Amino acid sequence: MPLFDYRARGHRGDLIEGSMEAVSSDAVATQLLEGGITPVDIVEAKTKTSADIKLGELFSEKVTDTDLIQFSRQMYSLTKAGVPMLSALHGLTQSTRNPTLSETLRAVTASLEAGRDLATSFSEHPDIFNLFYVSMIRIGETTGQLEDIFQQLGRYLERDKRTRQQIKSALRYPSFVLFAIVVAIGIINIFVIPTFAGVFAKYDAELPLATRLLMMTSQFTVSHWQEVVIAAVLGFFGLRYYVNTDDGRYQWDRKKLKLPVVGNIIYRATLARFARLFAMATRAGVPLITALTVVARALDNRYVEERILSMQTGIERGESVTRTAAATGMFDALVMQMMAVGEETGSIDTLLAEVAEFYESEVDNDIEKLSARIEPILTVVVAGIVLVLALGVFLPMWDLAGVAIK
Repeated sequence: MPLFDYRARGHRGDLIEGSMEAVSSDAVATQLLEGGITPVDIVEAKTKTSADIKLGELFSEKVTDTDLIQFSRQMYSLTKAGVPMLSALHGLTQSTRNPTLSETLRAVTASLEAGRDLATSFSEHPDIFNLFYVSMIRIGETTGQLEDIFQQLGRYLERDKRTRQQIKSALRYPSFVLFAIVVAIGIINIFVIPTFAGVFAKYDAELPLATRLLMMTSQFTVSHWQEVVIAAVLGFFGLRYYVNTDDGRYQWDRKKLKLPVVGNIIYRATLARFARLFAMATRAGVPLITALTVVARALDNRYVEERILSMQTGIERGESVTRTAAATGMFDALVMQMMAVGEETGSIDTLLAEVAEFYESEVDNDIEKLSARIEPILTVVVAGIVLVLALGVFLPMWDLAGVAIK
């Protein structure tokens, strides 16, 4: 069916704009009037070419976590106040500052008006509403607890956003120091060492090993800087391409859980996220197999995702959640103990929510101390670089008089 854009007036004369699929413009007008909305203008929407769509996606503003948090909170407030879903989405379409989200909500509204449910309408936009978000909305619609689901989603997204911001903030200083070190080494290799090499070349003397290594490195960099730059660029994009493949993503997600200093933090943050999402899903009444699928794909870690999905086979055979979780090797003693107690008492959602709070608190504390843990490592690295430079450059200078006599 063709898509029509319309402009209409609500009960209080407020302007409402949207899109709707219908057989004709008369059908659109009839459907609007049946909904208590007076149509003002109805025109058939122009069909966008694939080039227009790709160009629009390229320059469209991205929907951030803040936009989704605000949207979830607003939907919670509106649904709690008893505002009809179409009216709520119409209002948010007009008030949302992000044009991409506004256009998406307009499409969701049109899908609802075409007879689809809210979860299906959201699922048509996976780049904005992921599988977990859509699944929770579907459960909210089925159980009649949509307002509670929007509230839980808003809190979860806010907590997840805060954790990522804390990690970025903690890694900002070490990243700047490492970048400065790389730049400094490049400048020394290209400009400083060749100057000293010219001075040392005037004297026929055996130079220290560190000096010879520095001079060889500098000479190679100056003579083949084009190849070095090309190799660095190809290496960067090649590694990025490999990480984006299925096998590369799996290997990277597995290895980053074992990285020094930050690996344990990532691991516990992943456990906290699993416990929080699994508690939300089971509390909302999601079937166990479906909950594992939804939660696994929402963790953003391919390695952990496969481990959690492997639990489904055991559960389908009638095994307990605790036993299948133990077989994955992914969960520590605290999570396993809480799972076992939760299954026995029928309160696994409550206990896992407590586990999530405990790990989230630990992750927050570790992130605050992350910079303090990395600083000694950076100090050792900088000291090593200074030592090499001192031995390779300044040591021959200190003995320059002896070299000149020879």
